[in-house]
Amino acid sequence: MLDSLRDNLPDGDLPEKEPKYKAEHTVVSGETLSSISLKYYSSASKDDWMAIYDANKEIIGDNPNLIKPNQVLRIPER
Repeated sequence: MLDSLRDNLPDGDLPEKEPKYKAEHTVVSGETLSSISLKYYSSASKDDWMAIYDANKEIIGDNPNLIKPNQVLRIPER
């Protein structure tokens, strides 16, 4: 039903769906996005760690290889 309403309204009248997160993770020294991905998804594939990066770009910045201890990352559902 929401999709049919969305089709009849101008863009921007309905809010975008909020992404769903399965957890928040506080980075500790020595961790990488791959190791965090392995913990939550049982996989360190690029698609999995990129999902974490994409959900946290505003926290991590432009380089996914530079995560810092004490950053709190949202772990998206997959």
